[in-house]
Amino acid sequence: MTVQENSPPLDTVDLSIPLDRIVAALKASRDRARTLTPRSAYARDLPNPENAGRVLKELFAALFPRHGGGQDATDKGIDYFVGNTLNSALRQLRGLLSQELRFTFALEQRADTAIEGIVASITHDFAERLPHIRESVILDARAAFDGDPSAKSLEEVLLSYPGIKAIYYHRVAHQLFRLGAPIVARIVSELSHSSTGIDIHPGAEIGSSFFIDHGTGVVIGETAVIGERVRLYQAVTLGAKRFSVDESGALVKGAPRHPIVEDDVVIYAGATILGRITIGRGSVIGGNVWLTRSVPAGSHVLQAQPIADSFEAGLGI
Repeated sequence: MTVQENSPPLDTVDLSIPLDRIVAALKASRDRARTLTPRSAYARDLPNPENAGRVLKELFAALFPRHGGGQDATDKGIDYFVGNTLNSALRQLRGLLSQELRFTFALEQRADTAIEGIVASITHDFAERLPHIRESVILDARAAFDGDPSAKSLEEVLLSYPGIKAIYYHRVAHQLFRLGAPIVARIVSELSHSSTGIDIHPGAEIGSSFFIDHGTGVVIGETAVIGERVRLYQAVTLGAKRFSVDESGALVKGAPRHPIVEDDVVIYAGATILGRITIGRGSVIGGNVWLTRSVPAGSHVLQAQPIADSFEAGLGI
């Protein structure tokens, strides 16, 4: 339907929409959904992804003020910008953490009197780890610059490479995950996923100088362990081979089920590595390889070479 030039504004048009009936139906749907979760865990106020996105943007500006908006060239001016921006980001993060813990405490039927103390502790410990996060991201950016002949500067890498954005988000999410905020951590990782096409679970352990080239379609599972100076290309999967179930048939949560990738490994585009296997130090995994067994250090795993042959005058067809 197109709006005619002389049509009245949309908000004054009577579209005969039965809002009362739709609102009632939506309420009934919410009531049905609550039966899937214990009533004690019902919460109206949950962490908002848009708020988490603002926190990430401000944290990046505080960690990298020249790249994130700190315009004053003096050290004093930059320090003021960093302090002010960091204060804003941490206050917003504290609000997200409070929302998560109110939900999880209700789910576990725990008294909420301890929430504010736990939130304060997580926020404090996370803030203390920010210098480490910055140093790690700088090493990641350096690995990208050294490993990509098209990169002209570290600034270009930090500002524009999706792999660096994804690993920055992951290093933030991983610390929150370890500190006891898995919901906020997962929101952060999914913001990265939707923005970059790179899906890294916040539980994955990733060493320094990590480089994802191009990046689109990379998947790294929750229990994956990645060493130092590892390089991945697009569409690499570090996934689970199978999912264990308990006696009732429910999935077993948290069991190690993703690969261990040791130091100095290169995994080329489209490779799929599944299960709790180990890729030995210094190995090279070729493009489109499907791997479900461990390989020793220094391995080179490639696709099988096709057998060349020719057919003439219809022979062999």
